[in-house]
Parts: sequence; structure tokens; C-alpha cells
Amino acid sequence: MTSMDDFWAVIPAGGSGTRLWPLSRRSSPKFLHDLTGSGQSLLRATWERLAPLAEERVIVVTGQHHAEAVRAQLPMLHRDAVVTEPSPRDSMPAIGLAAAILERRDPGAILGSFAADHVITEVEAFHGAVREAVVLARRGEVVTIGVEPTHPATGFGYIRVGEPLGVEDAPSGRRVREFVEKPDAATATKYVESGEFRWNAGMFVVGATTLLELLAQTHPELTATLRIIASDPRRISDLWPTLPKVAIDHAVAEPAAAAGRVAVVPARFGWNDIGDFASLATILAEQDGAPPLRVIAGEQDVVAIDSTGLVAADSGRAVAVVGLDDIVVIDTADALLVTTKERSQDVKRVVEELQRRGLSDLT
Repeated sequence: MTSMDDFWAVIPAGGSGTRLWPLSRRSSPKFLHDLTGSGQSLLRATWERLAPLAEERVIVVTGQHHAEAVRAQLPMLHRDAVVTEPSPRDSMPAIGLAAAILERRDPGAILGSFAADHVITEVEAFHGAVREAVVLARRGEVVTIGVEPTHPATGFGYIRVGEPLGVEDAPSGRRVREFVEKPDAATATKYVESGEFRWNAGMFVVGATTLLELLAQTHPELTATLRIIASDPRRISDLWPTLPKVAIDHAVAEPAAAAGRVAVVPARFGWNDIGDFASLATILAEQDGAPPLRVIAGEQDVVAIDSTGLVAADSGRAVAVVGLDDIVVIDTADALLVTTKERSQDVKRVVEELQRRGLSDLT
């Protein structure tokens, strides 16, 4: 496989993964962990997926507290390929800063933004979708990759697919009719049954300058500030706190879709954002020879009898689970979580309560 000389892979590596607490913390977020038993962290797996497309043209945008851990996991990157943000400002400032840097470095750059903490199977299909997306981005489109839904998920946003674009080297490309927020179960079922919708996996491919020009239409001050920081990185400490917290979907993708500027490449490959322990359990259950109860850490310390679900024993203590179905037990040195797969979305409420009590050191 050959890379594309104008394609740059941007990996936003942020967030704390509160629904995966206490494994994922602010100090050690989920993208730094091997959660699937692959032998590498989610971040490293993301880089390996993108390297054949971009070679050395990779930028990771991460928090300043995680920069050294990122560099340790990706020692092949040049030091300036790890861009640090002083504080989380959501996805648009992070991706926009990468775009502003690329605009100065390579004015014709096409950037593709891919989160550091997603799991993707059928990598060849992923590569094919990205290549089509780059073809469309060269024409001035904002392009998203729409994942074919396997079930009526309520935890993902959806993309409504429109008419084919008829581009020879991107035959799958279609116009985006609209982005829709996370639906309830009944609406999600209608979406999947209609065949008109794809999961919004948050993957965007677009020219760096095109992205900034579109952002300037809705957030001119944000765009100007990002360009100032790119031209003089020493000013980031002063200017970064002034930036609004806004997602790329709201800042660019949705208004651009309303203006007919967004394309989608519908794609078929396995995708999961490991949003909670239930989704992690689903990934692990799909692996060959998966037992009914999966141990993701400390297998020698776990005793499971007539039980199903997910256990991590990372404290050095013995953990025994007897006669429980779909259980989630996460035992670390300073925190113990016991819940069920059904209630795993609510784990973030534990983090919120700990913060309310002033116990932020546990989060």
C-alpha cells in the first residue's frame, strides 16, 4: 500500500473516559491502555492503522499532562508531531489547531481526524474508505466516514445519507442530508431499518485551509486565534483559555451539511468507540474462543464460578465472582467498581459524585 503525499493523519487524544472509571482516569485515560488484549494501547493501534496511509505525516493533539506518555508509546514521531493543549476545549480547537499548523507547513494538506481510542477491524476496508474520502476532500468537500450500523444503537449520532456524488475515484461518495443526535431506541430502530443512516464515528477528512475557512464562517475569532497560535506557539498559554469549548460537529460539520458542503463515504468495517464497559464486553465477546466471563487484568487473581461479564483485578487482591450474570467488577489499588453491563453508562455519575465531594484525586 502506498501513502498519499498530501494526506496528514491527525489523532486527537483527549478525554478521560469517565464511563470506564476506575481503569480510565484523567491522569491515565483510556487511549493509553490496552483494553482489548491486543498487546498494544488503543493509541498505538490507531497509529499503526494510519501509518500506511500517511507514513510520517502524523500529528497527535493531546493534553500537556499526557504528552510524555504519548511520546513514550509513539517514539517514532518527531517531537513537534505531538501538539499539546493546555486544557480540554473539546474537539474543534484541538483539530483546528492541527489544521492551522498544517496550513502553514503544507498549504495543500488534506487532514484526516481519527480519535485515539476507537477500535477498528477490517483495516483494509477502513483504508479504502479513507482513500475515497481524500479524493473528495481534494474537491473542497468536508468528508465524513459513515459506519454501517449493525444494530439500533442509542449511544451514537447518525448521518442521513443522500444522493451519490458520481465521482469516479470515490464511487461510494454520497451527499450528507443531515446529522442527527443520539436517538432513543425506537428512533434508532427506524433509522437502521430505513437503510438511509450510518453511524457518525467522528471521522472527518478535509483540506486544512478548507476547514479553517468554514470555521471562520461561524467562529471567526476562534479561527483567528488558532492561526495566531500556529504562527507563534509561545502564545498558546495566554490564548488557549480564551477559546470556546465546541465540537467539530457543531462548529463545522452541521452548518456545512446544511449548505451542501459535506460528503459521506459509507463504509463496512467493525468499529467501536469503547464508550463504556458494555461496549468493551461486546468487543471481547466477539473474539475467538471468548469465555463467558472475560478477565482484562490480573487473571491469576480472579476466581469466577457460574458467572458472566467482565472483571479486572488490578489491585493485587483476589477477586471472586459467584453466580452473577453480566457483572462488571473493576478492582484497582484505590477504587472498586461493581455494576452490570446494563448500567455501565451510569459509571460517569460516580465520577461526577466523586468530583462533587472534592475527591478529584480519584478521578
